[in-house]
Amino acid sequence: MFGLGGQELVLILLIILLLFGAKKLPELARGLGRGMKEFKKAQTEIEEEFNKVVEEPPAKEKTTT
Repeated sequence: MFGLGGQELVLILLIILLLFGAKKLPELARGLGRGMKEFKKAQTEIEEEFNKVVEEPPAKEKTTT
């Protein structure tokens, strides 16, 4: 994962635990989860809109004579 080994991940988690404390970690995780959910929702909406535009047949152009 991102070129990090097990030892690096454990070290990062320990630093986070020291900085924020055990009581704040669930709150931080919840906020991170909500943020990821919103991001995925927005990504899905953008993909759906893009697919609608791509799948629509081109509008017939008016010919002037």
